Amino acid sequence: MYASREDIGYDFGDDSKVRSKPIKPNPNIDGGWAWMIVLSSFFVHILIMGSQMALGTLNMEWLEEFNQSRGLTAWVSSLSMGITLIVGPFIGLFISMCGCRTTAIIGGILNALGWILSASASNVHYLFLTFGVTAGIGSGMVYLPAVVMVGQYFQKRRALAQGLSTTGTGFGAFLMTALLKYLCTEFGWRNAMFIQGAISLNLCVCGALMRPLSPKDLRQKCVVRSDSEENRAKALSHSTETIKSNGVLGEEPEKKEEAANEVLGSVQHTEIGGKSGSGRSMYGLRLFKTVSQLTITVRKGFALWYSSYFGAASLFTNRVFMAFIIWALFAYSSFVIPFIHLPEIVKQYNLSRQDNVFPLTSIIAIVHIFGKVILGIISDLPCISTWNVFLIANFTLVTCILTLPVMQTYVGLAVVCALIGFSSGYFSLMPVVTEDLVGTKHLANAYGIIICANGISALFGPPFAGWIYDITQKYDFSFYIAGLLYMVGIIFLLIQPCMQKKQPREKSIEEAQV
Repeated sequence: MYASREDIGYDFGDDSKVRSKPIKPNPNIDGGWAWMIVLSSFFVHILIMGSQMALGTLNMEWLEEFNQSRGLTAWVSSLSMGITLIVGPFIGLFISMCGCRTTAIIGGILNALGWILSASASNVHYLFLTFGVTAGIGSGMVYLPAVVMVGQYFQKRRALAQGLSTTGTGFGAFLMTALLKYLCTEFGWRNAMFIQGAISLNLCVCGALMRPLSPKDLRQKCVVRSDSEENRAKALSHSTETIKSNGVLGEEPEKKEEAANEVLGSVQHTEIGGKSGSGRSMYGLRLFKTVSQLTITVRKGFALWYSSYFGAASLFTNRVFMAFIIWALFAYSSFVIPFIHLPEIVKQYNLSRQDNVFPLTSIIAIVHIFGKVILGIISDLPCISTWNVFLIANFTLVTCILTLPVMQTYVGLAVVCALIGFSSGYFSLMPVVTEDLVGTKHLANAYGIIICANGISALFGPPFAGWIYDITQKYDFSFYIAGLLYMVGIIFLLIQPCMQKKQPREKSIEEAQV
């Protein structure tokens, strides 16, 4: 069963040079500032994902204020959650050009602006634009860098680090729900959103903590990984042949960058030699140098982003990664649907009294925190494959989704909800699995695609479940259909790695015969 991208024989060229000399590792990899990155990502998950999971409080206020249908009003929350994830591929372009720190700071400002502008909403459609779109895009610009930076700073304990940082979602669900309820009660929902917008400015602080690693440190990380994995030489030779035949991913931009650097060097030389000239000429030279450097950065970032999606070594040529995208299209809705529709199920089964004492959604959120940490620790064990843990957790979750409608007692529902919360802890393993597939260099673009697929799932999953209920007057079929679609995605994950392994073997046999 697949464990890493080397087993598949697929590489994107991020590990292009393996040096024979011993390399002194960066102390910030797996330690030092890396834990500040985890702390930053933890607070990002509290402020972004935690706030989105607490939007039920504001949704009730919007229903009373605007007197619109539940379906129309619910689209405000769905747009915010969906757009946060759907914009992932485009945020990958920003990261390639500006870096994670700058992208996150801009996103924090945009998210806060969305909350503040929503405080003066006159109708639901106004909220679509200010909260759904503006705050949603800002959230996406902070969320993706928070995940990518943890992947860059950790090698040996990636799964644990991602698990710890993403537990902020569970903590945030409790903290933000209590905070928004208090603010709405004391100050009204408009002032509550204004205050929440001010609090969201702390996302800029989280972004400022995302200190970028130098290219040298990233190469060292890749070399350390390559020395510790089996069959590395074969994978490198295979990737070298692939890159030679298809064209190196960053060869052309590097040539252009070298030429541009020569121009900048000549400009700088002219600037130094012409100090006796007029101040206006010096200012023009400095301006030209700044614009040229910015142009180089933008072109290089765009070239990396474009080649990742549409170039010769495109991410979409990796069949296992394509299976991963198909899985993501069905997976996230299976986690979101219980959060949205469990209160109605509890009401139908006359279990409201027990649920008021300890809500089933709270059980999912609490156990979800422990699931992320425990699955992360297990995945980091030397004898355990992250991919196998990921698949087992998926099988457990889909089994719970299919059996949940059968449970009609509070105890039965509580047990299933606890299993849903624990098994859905595999979300912390998604960045690790993605990095194993495509490498650190392409993690931002690849994970952007994955969360975009998750966003589509989150955007349409709950409304689809509600539409099924309107037809059948039961939630049973909603869970059955969601579970079956989820199972289709898991089957794709099982089939494609086996096919990808088989192809290089067949190719080597044909070459031997020739």
